[in-house]
Amino acid sequence: MILSKLAWRNLWRNKRRSLITIASVFFAVFFAVLLRSMQFGTYSKMIENVVGTYSGFVQIHKKGYWDEQMIDNAMPDNAEWMSELSGVPKVKSALPRLEGFALAATEELTKGVLVVGMKPSLEVEFMKLESRLVGGEMLNDSDQGIILGEGVAKYFNLSVNDTMVMLSQGYQGVSARGKYPVRGIVKLPSPVLNNSLVMLSLPEAQSFYGAEGLITSVVVHVDDDRFTNRVISGITEKVDTAQYEVMGWQDMLPELVQAIEADSSGGVIMLLILYMIITFGIFGTVLMMTAERKHEFGILLSIGMKRAKLATVLVMESMFMAAVGVVAGLIAVFPLLLYFYHNPIQFSERAQKAMEEYGFEAVMPASLDPQIAYTHALIILCISITLSIYPIIHVMRMKPVDAMHG
Repeated sequence: MILSKLAWRNLWRNKRRSLITIASVFFAVFFAVLLRSMQFGTYSKMIENVVGTYSGFVQIHKKGYWDEQMIDNAMPDNAEWMSELSGVPKVKSALPRLEGFALAATEELTKGVLVVGMKPSLEVEFMKLESRLVGGEMLNDSDQGIILGEGVAKYFNLSVNDTMVMLSQGYQGVSARGKYPVRGIVKLPSPVLNNSLVMLSLPEAQSFYGAEGLITSVVVHVDDDRFTNRVISGITEKVDTAQYEVMGWQDMLPELVQAIEADSSGGVIMLLILYMIITFGIFGTVLMMTAERKHEFGILLSIGMKRAKLATVLVMESMFMAAVGVVAGLIAVFPLLLYFYHNPIQFSERAQKAMEEYGFEAVMPASLDPQIAYTHALIILCISITLSIYPIIHVMRMKPVDAMHG
């Protein structure tokens, strides 16, 4: 207790020196947390747009479907099986889908589209379709109309109640063709899906492809990405893995994982540079402090203060300065993160087009994950404590008489 009081008072004997060190820690924490929070917020948005609102964190297919995604690799739509999957811990729902491709056409235009047959009553919560409607209404589970992504509707200049023709190859080579009225138009967060997706009710899609009673995948809606591996293990126990494959989103979307890892590596390099600058800044202050207090240390050792206690006081001083800087940095950065969480940065039109070409929404929100703050606060504390080794070594080797006359 006495040593901690002594360490705290020592900080303010030279306020300028202490404030310089605290400011170094403050800016290190502020910029490190801000940088990583913006990065991780962007990654979360990318995952939410692609995984959280369409592909799901886990999918089940017939063995080999993912390597050769065609209608002929469809599997039976088993209602009893779906009920069992919904009983797996952390699974919110199991969504059957029939997915395929088709050539969409109007009088003058044609375009390749992704056709998804689904059960609208089950997909409403997962894809949040009702909140994304920009025109028309939702399908029901036996509807014979279609819902278009906003980009598809703009390409064909279609409105609600207009008609679109689709041509494709169905199950086992049958000819697939149909003429469908547009029931609704949705604006999806993923640019790729928004510009290519056409949704039908599952029975209508099965009829279109001549695949009655068949589905290509089961999308498993999970409570949280952190439970993905646990859910995969639970599902694997219930399905015949010789006939079916259970895949997590990292396996289905390796390009997204690689994009995140590559960008994250760049962020880590920036942080290392930041920490290097801060480390040299703090170390310079420590050197200055040690040189200035050489006489003081000599007197304390001469009057009988043990070297271990003096070293403890120096470590406490470093910890106090680091703690004040860390807390101040976190307090200062939190309102900024909160603002960008609710008001993501909108990119310029040129950057928007570049990002959309890669299939990402052109916004940068912040992440409020507390683990980011804990991690960087701990790193700064460790750096400060590590740098306190220098004055400790200096004290341990010091000769009191030389120090007082130096």
